[in-house]
Amino acid sequence: MTENSTMNDTPLMLRQPGLLTDLDLHFARLMVRLAGGDPSEHSLLPQGEGLGASASLALAAALASHATGQGDICVNLRQWARRAQWSAKAAETPTFIPPLGQWLNAVRASPVVGRPGQRQPLVLDRRGRLYLYRYWEYERRLADDLLQRAGAAPEAVDAAQLQADLKRLYPRHPQLIGPDWQKVAAAVAALKRLCVISGGPGTGKTSTVLRILALLTGQAGARPLRIALAAPTGKAAARLQEAIRAAKPALGLEPERLAQIPEEASTLHRLLGSRPHSVYFRHDRDNPLPLDVLVVDEVSMVGLALMAKTVAALPPTARLILLGDKDQLASVEAGAVLGEICAGAGGFSPEFRAQLAALTGEALPRGRAVTSPLADAIVLLKHSYRFGASSGIGALAQAVNRGKAADALALLEGAPHADIAWRTLADPAELAEQIAEPVAAGFAPYLLAARENAGPVAVFERFNQFRVLSALRNGPFGVEALNRLCEEALHRRGLVNARHDWYCGRPVMIVHNDYNLRLFNGDIGITLPDPEDATRMKVFFLGSDGALRSFAPARLPEHETVYAMTVHKSQGSEFDHVLVVTPNAASPVLSRELLYTALTRAKQQASFYGVPEVFAGAVERRLRRSSGLRDRLWVEPRLDGERPQPSP
Repeated sequence: MTENSTMNDTPLMLRQPGLLTDLDLHFARLMVRLAGGDPSEHSLLPQGEGLGASASLALAAALASHATGQGDICVNLRQWARRAQWSAKAAETPTFIPPLGQWLNAVRASPVVGRPGQRQPLVLDRRGRLYLYRYWEYERRLADDLLQRAGAAPEAVDAAQLQADLKRLYPRHPQLIGPDWQKVAAAVAALKRLCVISGGPGTGKTSTVLRILALLTGQAGARPLRIALAAPTGKAAARLQEAIRAAKPALGLEPERLAQIPEEASTLHRLLGSRPHSVYFRHDRDNPLPLDVLVVDEVSMVGLALMAKTVAALPPTARLILLGDKDQLASVEAGAVLGEICAGAGGFSPEFRAQLAALTGEALPRGRAVTSPLADAIVLLKHSYRFGASSGIGALAQAVNRGKAADALALLEGAPHADIAWRTLADPAELAEQIAEPVAAGFAPYLLAARENAGPVAVFERFNQFRVLSALRNGPFGVEALNRLCEEALHRRGLVNARHDWYCGRPVMIVHNDYNLRLFNGDIGITLPDPEDATRMKVFFLGSDGALRSFAPARLPEHETVYAMTVHKSQGSEFDHVLVVTPNAASPVLSRELLYTALTRAKQQASFYGVPEVFAGAVERRLRRSSGLRDRLWVEPRLDGERPQPSP
């Protein structure tokens, strides 16, 4: 294939419908060309009983490129070979995949493929995982940094003061049964340079970290601590900031210690110093952040590349505290970092468990034998203070997390709990009628507040009480269709005038970054009358710092109406009531992680609309991303005896 050829020349073997993108195919041909092969159609077609060297490399390279676009860190060639054996006739499985040994030998022999530790465009490890080099390097750096931080000798602590502060800040809660894991997490954070705290909604992650910061200020003595709070998105940063501000006065600390705890949270990109149109940040390993403590919330939303860069930019002596829910959806970007960090968590080493028990007074269970230093850095919060024994949301979240489809459906269809509801919805034609009333009831408070000039802050507060969520973006059950249906339902009830593009109360989400206006993908604004001229409309945005900014509609970057949003976009947000619409047929995006994430956006009420069989299938399907990070952290820190090379 020449430079001027079109994608129509792509051989059939690399044009499986819905499998590879044009970018994947171009990358595959580039690798063949760099390897000295002929990227023409003839050279990439099957030869005899199998594939030639160029075709074998092209297929592997295309799949590696495709994997990163699907959220994987690498492609496991062994799994693809097994899939071809198990379902050779399946439409989605290429039947031209050669025998595994032949394929691996051909790929390994290519001059563009290196072993771990070698700087080549592609890296193949001994487990048959093929990486784009930069993703192998991100994975290797992050694993090394986390293990080094977790295994570093703990700083000397004032045990007497730590014990007294733990007792004062963590009085025994009357509802608590078993160890106080919040208290244990605080002790871990005081003793270690890395502390990972994972827990579901209402388990107290934010309140725990606030009290951790109080403990650390006590240990610092007269030396003020440099502390930063961060999250992956503006919404998540705003929530962290609000929680810290609300709970901080109740700590009862001396003014000097209280002043050290920041009230402002930023996005990770802002903290690291993002550069427009660049993957590099101002702060990195050579120019580290001037911090003693970094707290990162909603870590499940952080992809591999961003997490690797964040950890690398932190001084080795600083403490890193990671908060999140390991059971939520993984990041939109490649990787499932929090889930893999927590994959081997099951208890502390005997020595560290004894130290924690002495400091906290908690009877800690024995853990399974784990040799990774990460075991002593992870605490899983287990008690939900928001969802008690009578909570349907809590019970349903447990059933979904455990993959118990029958139990989950029984909770929904049997209606034993008032805070969860189910409506069977199989026909797209019935969707508008079925959601009209709940949509009108859910959005009426904020629309009436907008009409009555209650003020932007009050309007935002009411808008965040209700949201429609969908697994899909397109199709009759996707957010594009749902937003149209919501708008029509509200128009028919006189709550909005949808005959105008910019009507009072119209909510919009930014979908394309504008660095000049400082408006970014995911930011939500609400259209309201201009206070200086009620005949004009402006779109107001509430920043993570609580500041309001407004723009003329014509100035906004690419945007869309947002009564409904995807579950992915809802991460980092919470609403009093969520209405979740699932499609009437199975979809690759449906999984237990998606349902759990949608459900746990609700604080008071969750309503599901869908087909029982599809819902059950999603509960039974667990999302797995191909990666070697878990092995690096928990099984074998040095794969293939690799020797890391200097960072580029």
